[in-house]
Amino acid sequence: MSRAAGAIRSRVGVPLLFVAALASPAAAETPPEARAFLEHYHEDLGHLDRARDLLAAAAERQPDATVVTDLSRTWFLIGEFRARGDSERLAAYDRGREAGRRAVALAPRSESAHVWYALNSARWAETRGLMRALSVVPVLRQEAQTILSLNPASVEGHTLAGGLDAELPAMLGGDRARAEEHFRRALEADPRRTGTRLELARLYLATRRSADAQRELQRVVAEPAPSDMPYWVLRDAPRARALLASLGVNPDAREAP
Repeated sequence: MSRAAGAIRSRVGVPLLFVAALASPAAAETPPEARAFLEHYHEDLGHLDRARDLLAAAAERQPDATVVTDLSRTWFLIGEFRARGDSERLAAYDRGREAGRRAVALAPRSESAHVWYALNSARWAETRGLMRALSVVPVLRQEAQTILSLNPASVEGHTLAGGLDAELPAMLGGDRARAEEHFRRALEADPRRTGTRLELARLYLATRRSADAQRELQRVVAEPAPSDMPYWVLRDAPRARALLASLGVNPDAREAP
């Protein structure tokens, strides 16, 4: 993501946190106008449609891994914030998945290409239902391993791996202690990755560590410079506020020193 944030928490535990893996797109060949739209889509969701059109046209003129990766990211965000109903979400994630697969083919060693292929695949499967969500778990495991093999310090890779370990039952390979380690390693690399911090808080809630969860949620709400500002505005901060409220905590209260 993701950046990242906050992305799937599916009916079988394919976690929403995969969104927390949202990565800042490499923009060397991305049209500047599309880049600007993706940096400010929280101000006007129509920016996502404009970015998609620019990126699709650029990819049609001259296929480039960076452009196609950003197109995959844009389709993902359209599925998150623009689609109305499951059919539109499914179509957006499917287009994003195909763009991600194309980006991986163009640049097999691109970390971002693998990230966006994984995120769209997870969302597509979750939208399709229980059995599809289960069937995609091995693909997501492989993608997490690939990302971490390309970059052992990858924030996105650790967030993706941590999400699987946090949400899956032990019989399917879940491991909450390992999940916490992945989340912590991601936050060591990028302390402002609010989606990852949110998922660490959710892990603490699941393991009855309410004080730790409250601390992390307050840090999400109070973050002055999130790594993914649009996703923080639209998803991470509202989710953190809702979880704090569910704990009986004023979301606007300052974190205790």
